[in-house]
Amino acid sequence: MSHRKAQPKTWWLTMLMIVALLAMQMPALAKDTNVQMLDKGKWAPATYQAVHELIEKNGVKSATYNAKKKPYVVFDWDNTSIMHDTEEALFVYQINHLAYKLTPEEFGKVIRTNVPEGPFSDSYKNVDGKPVTLDAIATDLVADYTYLYQNYLGLKGTKSLEEVTATEQFADFKAKLFFLYEAINDTHSNSIGYPWVLYLFTNMTVEEVQQLAEASNDLSLGMSIQKVTWTSPKSLAGKAGVVKASHTTGLRLTSEVANLMNTLRANGIDVYVVSASLEDVVRVFATLPKYGYNLPAENIIGMRLKTENGRITNVYQPDYPITVAHGKTEVIQDVLVKKYGHGPIFIAGDSNGDFEMMTELDSVQLVLVVNRVKGGKIGQQIAKGAEQMGKAKPTVVLQGRDENTGMWIPSEATIRLGQTEPQLVAK
Repeated sequence: MSHRKAQPKTWWLTMLMIVALLAMQMPALAKDTNVQMLDKGKWAPATYQAVHELIEKNGVKSATYNAKKKPYVVFDWDNTSIMHDTEEALFVYQINHLAYKLTPEEFGKVIRTNVPEGPFSDSYKNVDGKPVTLDAIATDLVADYTYLYQNYLGLKGTKSLEEVTATEQFADFKAKLFFLYEAINDTHSNSIGYPWVLYLFTNMTVEEVQQLAEASNDLSLGMSIQKVTWTSPKSLAGKAGVVKASHTTGLRLTSEVANLMNTLRANGIDVYVVSASLEDVVRVFATLPKYGYNLPAENIIGMRLKTENGRITNVYQPDYPITVAHGKTEVIQDVLVKKYGHGPIFIAGDSNGDFEMMTELDSVQLVLVVNRVKGGKIGQQIAKGAEQMGKAKPTVVLQGRDENTGMWIPSEATIRLGQTEPQLVAK
């Protein structure tokens, strides 16, 4: 027989009520302690605070959070989620490794795809100051490519890559192809310039392109950040004459963006990338665990080319937006708004090509501009972010970096490549 004193029924009722209250609070307590917090990293402090508040307001800790109507965000990829441009790095990798699956005849057709005849803009003249036309430079490039095609063992020849890249034909080829790439983009519309570089994947499978992209990423991540100029040789002046073309080497991961993407997802906010690079190229960077971004493949939206019999063609995907400028807004509306029933709460970008998705979607609560100290339309956003610095509840925030290292710095201003002092807005 028990010798414990009998307790009144009210005691048991009180205990049951306490247990019930604790049980009701436990999920909230667990949620508060387990949800990932954003690392401070090298964020500009006020920018960090604005992003942190966005997550608190919209994530799972919010009293109004609805898992059936999840919030989502959209990032640009090149020069926003990483330092520099994965597609341009791959373009250079293809040149340096002659990574093509084209005959000389096919190559000639591909580099002319949708490009208007005639001279390029005044900024794209040869070293003698004479205009360069599409026909002139394409003719020279086909001659160079024919030589390389017939000699390189990776195509139809017997010589090693080291041997053929030491030739004047290769020096002419790389300078003129990069010159053509820049001339097309700066002379013609986005609908011509942005898909053009992708057409050099013609005849490859998606898997082959992704293998090239991974190799390019890994090589570029180990390269120094520096400006390189290619000059075509006088001995092969050809129809276009001698030309020069410059590009900046090296890619860098941005750990703060990777952490932000992972933190958003841990807080119940879906993360998407909308890029002007080929969708399958960005997927390599954004999804492979070794790079740290860890996004689902289906959350990467970018440029798309038509395929036939499993091979890529030099035809842009019909009835699909070219994902730059207003095309980014279009694809968000066509794909994401239709899926969720509402627009994104946050946009991150760095360039004129991101301006429309930053400004055309009423659902956006906060815009993050990775500050490259540019003018044009993105300059308007940079100026707006600068004007809102120090104010409560900003709608546009800036994040600076050191372009000499590729790393973020805890400031809204950026240190330009080759400089030492940070700059907030373009002069």
